[in-house]
Amino acid sequence: MIKSKAENQPVVLQVLPELEMGGVEIGTTEIAEALTAQGIKNFVASKGGRLVHDLDKLGVPHFTLDLKTKNPFKMRRNAAKLAQYIKENGINIVHARSRAPAWSAYWAAQKTGVHFMTTFHGTYGLGPFGLKKLYNRVMTYGERVIAISNHIKQHLLSNYEVDPKKIRLVHRCVNIMRFSPDAVTPARKVNMVEEYNIPDDKPVILLGGRITHWKGQHLLIKALARMQNQNFYCIIAGDEQGRESYLAYLKKLAEKYNLSSRICFHGKVLDMPALMSVSSVIVSAAIEPEAFGRISVEGQAMGKIVVASNIGGSLDTIADGVNGKLFESNNPYSLAQALDWALSRSETERQRIVDAGFRNVNDNFTKEIMCDKTIAVYKELV
Repeated sequence: MIKSKAENQPVVLQVLPELEMGGVEIGTTEIAEALTAQGIKNFVASKGGRLVHDLDKLGVPHFTLDLKTKNPFKMRRNAAKLAQYIKENGINIVHARSRAPAWSAYWAAQKTGVHFMTTFHGTYGLGPFGLKKLYNRVMTYGERVIAISNHIKQHLLSNYEVDPKKIRLVHRCVNIMRFSPDAVTPARKVNMVEEYNIPDDKPVILLGGRITHWKGQHLLIKALARMQNQNFYCIIAGDEQGRESYLAYLKKLAEKYNLSSRICFHGKVLDMPALMSVSSVIVSAAIEPEAFGRISVEGQAMGKIVVASNIGGSLDTIADGVNGKLFESNNPYSLAQALDWALSRSETERQRIVDAGFRNVNDNFTKEIMCDKTIAVYKELV
């Protein structure tokens, strides 16, 4: 029997723990917006959060359920409730974006006979003797498994028995309507300069991201002390999220290298595009592989030179010496050399790198590209 057009149309339920402000959550709302724009019915299930308001504005129904829980009994109850929701709304694809809710979503999909797919957003820890692989493996159960970078794809193939034919590479993205030099008004730039007390006679080195050891803030401080060019001002911006001891260590490290007057520690950033717009070099100093590393593409979209460690998702987003600079991971001397390189570019060379960054983002990492590729996976399934 030939299926009708309606039967071939995806009806999608995205499932995730909550809808606060994070990369997974923002990606979920971006996909919901794109589906709605194409007239495709879609739904989201989560514990709730600030971004539910965005779904409300789009007219996308949100099913509130404690999908953040890891209690196996609650997960089973969630599966039953999801199954009922799937039946009531004619959903034919369940897309899980995190492990705990993925189990409930998988059981619900099995019970209702609908398609199940996942997005592998990170290199989930394997635990001692690889015991957590049993918990993580649900993310490989999808008929299609989206990997957000080549690093994640290789992690999947190296650690799990997954058919490579069902993996789809769909990179994360940058919102070029928000991260664009033209989108930042002069008033916002002035506010940044005043708020961060930025000198007007020094290039600004920016590392943005939550304050945590693996993000490499300590590595940057050590590298700054080893640079030949000492004419800079550095901003380390991000929420410490309760890691006061690590933040205190960073400040003592700055004192040790006599850098306290040239490093500004700032908490949570509410206007990252504006802060990038008044910076010269954007740094991604991760000492462990990032799944994707959104800041590298955000920096390129803002017309800045990006310096990033040569591991993880940065290998997908930075071509060394072309649209940015890679340095040897966890090596302060290599990072110092990369920063000196970035600051010593002539205006012509800098513009060449900036233009290459713009092309890279527009050709590979826009929201539209990510959404189109994801929706293509949905259409594959039906």
